[in-house]
Amino acid sequence: MADVTSHDRLLDEITGPTPGQMLRKRVFGHQGLLIGLVVLLLLTLVAIFAPWLAPHDPYAQSLMTRMEPPVFMGGSWDHPLGTDHLGRDYLSRLIYGARVSLLIGAVAALISGVIGTAMGVAAGYFGGKVDTVVTFLINVRLAMPVVLVALAVVAILGGSLEVVIVVLGLLLWDRFAVVMRASTMQVRRREYVAAAQVIGASTPRILLSEIMPNIANNLIVVVTLEMAHAILLEAALSFLGLGVQPPTPSWGLMVSEGKNMMLFEPWLVLIPGAVLFVLVLAINLMGDGLRDVTAPENRS
Repeated sequence: MADVTSHDRLLDEITGPTPGQMLRKRVFGHQGLLIGLVVLLLLTLVAIFAPWLAPHDPYAQSLMTRMEPPVFMGGSWDHPLGTDHLGRDYLSRLIYGARVSLLIGAVAALISGVIGTAMGVAAGYFGGKVDTVVTFLINVRLAMPVVLVALAVVAILGGSLEVVIVVLGLLLWDRFAVVMRASTMQVRRREYVAAAQVIGASTPRILLSEIMPNIANNLIVVVTLEMAHAILLEAALSFLGLGVQPPTPSWGLMVSEGKNMMLFEPWLVLIPGAVLFVLVLAINLMGDGLRDVTAPENRS
């Protein structure tokens, strides 16, 4: 048995660690990635199990218990984070608000990612007139201020969860297009792409098998950045009264509703603002960590 063990150890030293072992080592050795993943996973679980975790109905109003302070400011445990100006439980609305933020961030990033990635990869791979048209569209989009355009469109169509998601999804594709275009231009000059073209591989096969796997790490970073960007934009629109409409729980709307009492009851703004900060920070940490782990220079 000892000989077999020593033989296996010697074999591992000769052959080196497997790709799976190297990946696990990089993942568990990256503190930022682990912190971001854990926080994002916890908030996602909170959003999924909101009906079981929320101590009260987030829509239930009670003027008899309005503006109760949180526990750490002398309040009761019946409302651990206090109540708002309509007597609604703040903790319950905070828990349900995670659903709104995560849904808007994920779906808006998905819509913009599909649009921007398709445009960027096409421009970077085909070049010529395709690249000229895509570059023109990117310049047009960059000339449009996102917040002002979103405000105008939402004001015309009316604020709702669906409208906010679609508007943000159609406005945040430019970064995907720029990064994917540059990354594709670099990858298409590599030897393995030329080899695939020589053996007669079809264009879709080259794009899916040779191009996309080698620009995926850049795509991951942009997805996380735009997801966080969409969440902040939704909070800004809701704060201005043109995003998610009351009584739907939204962290941006909670900040907006508490701003008039900010000098007297600052926790009305600080609590949802702090949770929003933690969510965006976790997404950015996860994106940076995934970029480091999946970078081509770190795979060998």
